[in-house]
Amino acid sequence: MRGHDIQQSAMFSYLSPEQRVPADHPLRPLRMLTDQVLRQLSRRFAELYSDIGRPSIPPEKLLRALLLQVLYTIRSERMLMEQLEYNLLFRWFVGLGMDDVVWDVTVYTKNRQRLLEGDVAEAFFDAVLAQAQTLDLLSNEHFTVDGTLLEAWASLKSFKKKGAGEAEPPEDPGNPMVDFHGESRRNETHQSTTDPEARLARKGAGKEAKLSYQGHATMENRNGLVVNTRVTPATGTAEREAAVEMIRDIPGDQRVTVGADKNYDTQDFVEQVRQMNVTPHVSQKRRYSAIDGRTSRQAGYLISQRKRKRVEEIFGWMKTVGTMRKLRHRGQRLVGWMFTFAAAAYNLVRIRNLVPAFQGAGA
Repeated sequence: MRGHDIQQSAMFSYLSPEQRVPADHPLRPLRMLTDQVLRQLSRRFAELYSDIGRPSIPPEKLLRALLLQVLYTIRSERMLMEQLEYNLLFRWFVGLGMDDVVWDVTVYTKNRQRLLEGDVAEAFFDAVLAQAQTLDLLSNEHFTVDGTLLEAWASLKSFKKKGAGEAEPPEDPGNPMVDFHGESRRNETHQSTTDPEARLARKGAGKEAKLSYQGHATMENRNGLVVNTRVTPATGTAEREAAVEMIRDIPGDQRVTVGADKNYDTQDFVEQVRQMNVTPHVSQKRRYSAIDGRTSRQAGYLISQRKRKRVEEIFGWMKTVGTMRKLRHRGQRLVGWMFTFAAAAYNLVRIRNLVPAFQGAGA
């Protein structure tokens, strides 16, 4: 007998979001790890808020929602709020009940500066690393450094000559016609009016130039976890300069190895890292390489060359999944905040996949 298409809303629901999420859902171990991290940050959160006044939306819920935005590639905070309105899985992960009111999207606009000034992304990243350390997932001897271009949220039409006077109003203010053919545009003479800190850069010869930032990461080679991040202006030497700073941040005074691609095969870089008790496992150029036989003949050098390619998986995940392909924020400091938070999200997913107790919950 055919059933009838009767649609009638129930007045009550007897199942909570907790009961509706399957026990083996991949988000369950991530929720457990995230809650452990947020409990460690509770004291830091208390210092960011006043002791008087109306209670705010808990920062723990704001960060869980941002984590969902990274994990599910949600392109805007407005769409994130829309998902929280009807997605029971998202409500459960954030900590909202069935009937809880979803906050307005402007909450992030008002709280972003507080989270930025409190270095919350860095603290969250460090707490995730502490979880990995507790689970014995980190190497303290072998690392890889690399950088990638992050396309800024600014159009080439906004890249104008510094100190230029006010031009005539365009016929179409929303999408004005701009003719810059034949004009030599360089970072020394031009600047974006949308994001002044973004710089014109290209990935290589023959590639188009885009307004960009440079994202940098240090990876430990045992399990491919990110242990340090940086965001700098996109310059020709930014990768090597940031790498030297991040190598200095490696804890301990034991000798370590650091792998890198051919862009780091310069005499200055190799000499600098050797002075820091670091063996540079840098990929050799075909000609005029700064890496000689005393390094390349070692068995560990070949292992580092294989391991270092995994850092591209990190950048690939952050761009295809973690919303870093096209930036949604402006300014180096805020871009750095989001880059570090995306790296922490990557580490959480990686930890879940590495620990046998979590593998039953999916990959």
